[in-house]
Amino acid sequence: MVSVTLSVPEDLKKKMDEFPEMNWSEVARGAIREKVIKLEFLKNFASKSELTEEDALRLGKEVSKAVAKRFKEMK
Repeated sequence: MVSVTLSVPEDLKKKMDEFPEMNWSEVARGAIREKVIKLEFLKNFASKSELTEEDALRLGKEVSKAVAKRFKEMK
């Protein structure tokens, strides 16, 4: 196994120290593993997609407008 050095803000480290029973290396490994799995899925999904980048941008804008409209109506 290789070693990776991880930097965290001082305030986060203090909070982590409140839970000495936690194996923070294992927590980090798990989080990294989950992120890699999600990224691999997205990469695989995108490779099979027939959408062009232009299509994706257009759909993203449409979704953003619809979400903004929904939130505006909730007020």
